[in-house]
Amino acid sequence: MEVNAEAMAETESYSPEIRGWYRIVRNIVRFLLWVLARLEVKGLENVPDQGPYLLVSNHLHWLDPPVIMVAFPHRARLFAAAKREKHWFFGPLFRSLGVIWVHRGEVDRKALRHALAVLKGGGILGMAPEGTRSATGAMQQGRGGVAYLAYRTNVRIVPVVVTGQEKVFSALARFRRPRIRAVFGTPFKPPPVAEGERVSSADIRALTEEIMYRLAAMLPVEYRGLYADVADKRPDLMASYAVHGR
Repeated sequence: MEVNAEAMAETESYSPEIRGWYRIVRNIVRFLLWVLARLEVKGLENVPDQGPYLLVSNHLHWLDPPVIMVAFPHRARLFAAAKREKHWFFGPLFRSLGVIWVHRGEVDRKALRHALAVLKGGGILGMAPEGTRSATGAMQQGRGGVAYLAYRTNVRIVPVVVTGQEKVFSALARFRRPRIRAVFGTPFKPPPVAEGERVSSADIRALTEEIMYRLAAMLPVEYRGLYADVADKRPDLMASYAVHGR
């Protein structure tokens, strides 16, 4: 009998517990990161033990997901580019870890349904609001996907920033282990919408900007990119996140 994977995704319970094959892969990645770099993790007291919530991060390098996988104390479901699905190695590996395949640059309704199912099932969904890796080494324009999901599900948003990962291989060429730093920030929720009113495109843009400025406030100056004016525009966020040290 053929099993409808999409229907299963809509009814499955998405536990944040780290176990089974995911735990094995995570331990392998942890060891490899230990060989390559020194990982420092801050702000774990801000991480909720139970879902559902959105874990949002900056996106500088392909090492971002492995670093977050090790630093984050729970299991998060992540997106992966659909072009990797047919890859001989990454396809089976990512599939075994339960990634959500997404066709970038278009509205992927199947990926959206799967993402909503993760949150509805009590899971944790990891997303990069920028949508793709930065070509400049600093933050680029945020897109509205995270804000849309946050409004649609009314779940918490937990920010995390990762720095230093882009220096790993150049440092190894000099026989050095660079420091990678992961910092988790205070969770927050989208602003309430008046009863009977629909979320507007302006609401989505405003929440996207809020997310991006929160990430920027947690980053060193050289990583802030398009949101380098966070110190002037949002001194409240700079004060709020200063406790973690930048």
